[in-house]
This record gives sequence, C-alpha cells and structure tokens, in this order.
Amino acid sequence: MFVCCIEHLELAIDQFVDEYEDAPDIYKLDEVRFTAWETPARCEFCDKPPQFLVV
Repeated sequence: MFVCCIEHLELAIDQFVDEYEDAPDIYKLDEVRFTAWETPARCEFCDKPPQFLVV
C-alpha cells in the first residue's frame, strides 16, 4: 500500500506491481474514508500532501 501525491503516482504503481506482480487499485484520498485508518500527512516519496491511495 502506498499513499502518494500526483507526481509520485506512477512510481507508486511501479513499485506495487514489482512487489505484488498485480495491478493495484487506485483511490483518490478525498473520495474514500476508512474507520480504523488515518490518512498520513505526506506523500511516502516527498513532503507534499498525499492525494492517492495505491492498494
């Protein structure tokens, strides 16, 4: 699972495919909520606010 900004979306997808050998599901963070999970404050690859969840 990756949480990333738009600039790092392709990198997150590539890493997901490399690790799991399957295509990920991609969600916009402003359109999805989980009860037992809090959105991280920044992208996993930089300090920008995250926009996407790659799972």
